[in-house]
Amino acid sequence: MSARPVPTTAVGLVVAGLCCQEVGASLAVLLFPEVGPLGMVMLRLVFSAIILWLIARPSLRGHSRSAWVAVVQLGVALAVMNGFFYLALERLALGVTVTIEVLGPLALSIIASRRASAWLWAGLALAGVLALGGGGFDRLDALGVVFALGAAVSWAFYILASARVGAAFPKLDGLALAMAVGAVLLLPFGVANAGDALLRLDLVALGAAVALLSSTIPYTLELIALRRLPAAAFSILMALAPATAALAGVLLLGQHLALLEVVGIGLVIAASIGAVRAGGRRADDIAEPTG
Repeated sequence: MSARPVPTTAVGLVVAGLCCQEVGASLAVLLFPEVGPLGMVMLRLVFSAIILWLIARPSLRGHSRSAWVAVVQLGVALAVMNGFFYLALERLALGVTVTIEVLGPLALSIIASRRASAWLWAGLALAGVLALGGGGFDRLDALGVVFALGAAVSWAFYILASARVGAAFPKLDGLALAMAVGAVLLLPFGVANAGDALLRLDLVALGAAVALLSSTIPYTLELIALRRLPAAAFSILMALAPATAALAGVLLLGQHLALLEVVGIGLVIAASIGAVRAGGRRADDIAEPTG
């Protein structure tokens, strides 16, 4: 029996979503001198929360205590993950940052897998990370790597919390509530980091554009694609995020990578695809809200 063909339109939607995410991240990097990384992530979460609330109109009544705990956990994960990601972007190239961040869901997939081959992909990912650092990490900012690893760990926690929220709330209600929690948590840090820049309407408008490009548009495109794509195909496409990030970094930010760094990104992508195929992970286990 032949496998069901993968719809090219759905593949295009996923790729378009990835491109939007990285264009949004590139725009955020360009705004760092004006609003700072924490100011930028605060603007992104605030506008993402507003947009999601307008779309979902979540109810605040009729939810159990455990459901609210799950929302708070997801909100904290969103705030920490995005905060670390933007702090890393300030010090590392976009492609390198996303590659290290992908290690979070990759590690979760390997740990959850019951197949011995999963550890082969773990070793391949480790080789990719070593290649990213040129063998000695002399070309990478150490604090930037720490921030990127923090984003990776937070992404793994986001996946777990997102599953609990998705089971407790209908449609986008839980995500809208969690995004609001994350925005409130980052508000004081973002205001302190951005300062008077928040009084400039052009910068605030660009912050809204980052929210649209990095969160709203990609999530919508991925949601549509998931109705047409097999879960495994969707997950493999999402594993290509480091490649699209590296390309965006070169084209939009002038962040040219050394050959060994390109090899490292390729190894991590290969490890991600291999782990997905070996573990049979569900598509919603890799869906991204960040990047």
